[in-house]
This record gives sequence, structure tokens and C-alpha cells, in this order.
Amino acid sequence: MPAISFQSVSKQYQSRGASGTVVQALDHVSFDIQQGEFFGLLGPNGAGKTTLISILAGLSRASAGSVKVHGRDVVTDYAQARRLLGVVPQELVFDPFFTVRESLRIQSGYFGVKHNDDWIDELLVSLGLADKAQANMRQLSGGMKRRVLVAQALVHKPQVIVLDEPTAGVDVELRQTLWQFIAKLNRQGSTVLLTTHYLEEAEALCSRIAMLKQGKMVALSSTSDLLKNASSNVLRFKLDKELPPGLAAKARVTGRIVQFPAHDAREIEQYLAAVREAGLIAEDVEIRKADLEDVFLEVMGGKAQGATAALEVQS
Repeated sequence: MPAISFQSVSKQYQSRGASGTVVQALDHVSFDIQQGEFFGLLGPNGAGKTTLISILAGLSRASAGSVKVHGRDVVTDYAQARRLLGVVPQELVFDPFFTVRESLRIQSGYFGVKHNDDWIDELLVSLGLADKAQANMRQLSGGMKRRVLVAQALVHKPQVIVLDEPTAGVDVELRQTLWQFIAKLNRQGSTVLLTTHYLEEAEALCSRIAMLKQGKMVALSSTSDLLKNASSNVLRFKLDKELPPGLAAKARVTGRIVQFPAHDAREIEQYLAAVREAGLIAEDVEIRKADLEDVFLEVMGGKAQGATAALEVQS
């Protein structure tokens, strides 16, 4: 039995205003997440990731299709399905009138869990909150509030952990602390569903990845297969001046760093020759294997035949 099962999930919204346009947020999305998986759900802003998680958590209802958690339907058996989930939302939602420890005890009570101070202590230590246990929530920094949200999601020991952009806008220390602890829980059998814009995190942590684009599934495969099926290597170098428009249209430029997809040695030389002809000097030239960010950009650009083929096989 899958830990999570999405079957033909669709969601439509009626837009506000006189036009009353129907917005298709999700369009027949189907995939399963197996027990014990560390699964990544990726996509650009507006792709439907948070909508899908909201339906999973019972915060929104699908227009069509079904969602189950360990066989429990999130609509017809909501209480049991929700008990199996621990959800870390994107937004910093907290009650300003309680201390950190009180917030965790209250959250435990929502699930009927009592006398779990030992587990609360372990969460506080593991997430670097031990010295903040008696601090009022409104006194905490944004990063510390984020840690408390994670602890609240885990306080009832859910079998499925759902992380919706858990490290957005937080420091490197929290990211490392969080991933060490979540990876430990995953090794102990917890299923993890992660959405993130930090693609290096998804590549390092997730064994399998799904990608959404405009509410539709555009890729579903193991992380290793997605990387293996990438269509090219990457030529990477630095420039002190801007590329001519014709070259810039083919490149990914981040500050001084320029990257071109390159299928073979001939194509690499063509790019470097074009740079020289433009009167530019490439520095720190290197050729690397495509990473998940390269694959992601290919998929979102509609050029990921390998990823799409993997979807057809595994979905």
C-alpha cells in the first residue's frame, strides 16, 4: 500500500471579477509515493505544488479525483488520514501567546497525544530549540519560528512528513540541522514529501522526483534516471562583459557565470569560438555533468524527452 496516492486529482478555481474565468490549478495529477520514500515535488511558482499539498492536508478539496494516506481517503476518512500526516507549511503561522514548549504540548493535544515530554525534548534538541523552550513565540526570529513549525509537524510522530518549502529564507545552519534530522527520521521509516526551490537539496535528498508545470505532471522518475537522461553536459565559464544577444539567448547567465548546454566537443568549441569572436575572454572554463537544475530547466522548457519517457513508464 502506498504511503500517499494521488489519483486523477484536478482542482479548478473561479477567478474573481466580472469575467469569472475558470483557473485549472491541477489537471488529472496521478502518482504514488511508497512507504519510506524521500520524494521530491518540484515546479515553478504557480505550478500547483502547494494546491496539491493543501488537498492532501485537507485544507482544500479537489474538484475531481482522490487522495489517500496509507489507504485512508482524505475526504471520507479525514481524521485518520490527517493523524498520519505532519505538515510544515510555507507560511510562518504561530500563536503569539504561548512559549515554544507550550505550543508543542498544545499541538500534541490536537492529536490526543499526552505525556510526550521526552519526545518534545528530543525535538527541541534536534532542531536547536532547547535554549528557546521557555521563550514566547513572538520573541523568536523568523528562522527560529520555522524550526518550531517543523517541531509542531513532528510532535505526534506522523508516519508521513510533508515539507512545503521548509528552508525558504532561512540560514545555512538551520538547513543543515533540519536535513540531518529529517534524513534520520526517513532512515527510521518515515515517508517524506518535499517541495523546494533549492534544487541541490532535492538532488541530494530525494530518491524520486515528480515535476509539475501549469498543473500537469511533466516528469516522474528516480533522481538518478532524470540525471542520466539529461540531454547534455554543461560548458561553464566566467565573463566580465555581457554576451551578445544571440549567444545570451542560448545561455544561462548568473552574474558573471555563463553556462551553455553542450552535447559534444564540437559544440563546446563552437561556443568558445563565438565568445572569442565577440571579443570576450572566457575565464575558469570547465565542463560538468548536468545537475538537477539543468534537468529542471529542460523539463520546464518542454525539451525533456528522457524525463517524459520515464513518466510514461512509471506513472
